[in-house]
Amino acid sequence: MRFDAAVLRSYESPFAVEEVVLNAGPARDEVLVEIAGCGMCRTDLAVRRSAGRSPLPAVLGHEGAGTVVETGGAEAGLSVGDNVVLSFDSCGRCRSCRAAAPAYCDSFASLNLFGGRTEHATRFTDAAGTVLAPRWFGQSSFARYAVVAVRNAVRVDPSLPIELLGPLGCGFLTGAGAVFHSFGLSPGETIAVFGAGAVGLAAVMAATAAGAVSVAVDRHPERLALAERLGALPLHAASADLPAHVRRSTGGGAQYALDTTGDARLINDALRALRPTGHLGLVARLHGTLPLEPGTLDRGRRISHICEGDAVPALLIPRLTALWQAGRFPFDQLIRTYPLADVNEAEADCDAGRVVKPVLIPNRGKR
Repeated sequence: MRFDAAVLRSYESPFAVEEVVLNAGPARDEVLVEIAGCGMCRTDLAVRRSAGRSPLPAVLGHEGAGTVVETGGAEAGLSVGDNVVLSFDSCGRCRSCRAAAPAYCDSFASLNLFGGRTEHATRFTDAAGTVLAPRWFGQSSFARYAVVAVRNAVRVDPSLPIELLGPLGCGFLTGAGAVFHSFGLSPGETIAVFGAGAVGLAAVMAATAAGAVSVAVDRHPERLALAERLGALPLHAASADLPAHVRRSTGGGAQYALDTTGDARLINDALRALRPTGHLGLVARLHGTLPLEPGTLDRGRRISHICEGDAVPALLIPRLTALWQAGRFPFDQLIRTYPLADVNEAEADCDAGRVVKPVLIPNRGKR
């Protein structure tokens, strides 16, 4: 089977949209999905900064959504014609997976970041026969088609705009999951969100849906304006004595804070903005040391890392689509669509902060 995909051949080069070859169809626990749209996540772009760790050449993309066009058999549990949102890979067997914590799968890094499943190694090649890296996050969905394990595919209502749903599988899942699962926000509780990108704004929307009070911190005025429309009190990241502003805005300090930036200064600001017993969650990867300033962890404050919103995708994705249908999680306001052929323009806009969430549409011609 031959189709177009965006291939990254080196850590420095642009994506190349070219023909690739799928040499085998889905196994008994897999499905072949025609991709209607795939979100571009900063984890896709971070491959360039972690040169040598993720194998290349590769087809990236891990926020895919589309329609099942072939199943591997009755064990797949999905049918041709089902609309599905794709999420991250997991083994399904380790202690974390059995405890409904697939984001903490023992094999998460190897399955999603560093080579995938060895049995898939020769199934995906370019037109010349060069083997491409096994499935990125179990998907490699910067492409017209993707073969995925059934547990990565979540069936959704066919009336929904499937081309826009892909980011619910990672970026929006992470922000909303942090609010609903990691923190369990209740009406009237307070959260400060540092970084108003896709993950941060998903957290703002989830906090608003939960009836909580949110503060959004960012350096981009247009993103602060968007956060305000979504229900948050906006604060510029360069504000003098930022923690004091957050404490005043939350009646003495936020009960929860979510950092999506990985910036050590903002992380310390987030800790100082917490009330006693407050909880700070980190979702961004740190690229250096994190020196904590004296007093930031006093009085019962704590800090933890959150992966994929502590979510079970099969449970949270339907919850988010139901909230969207009710007008309470307007994630479509964060999306700008691009033809797959414009993948490099989408990357440039994402990297520069000109767009919150790019979504690539494989079946749309170049603009």
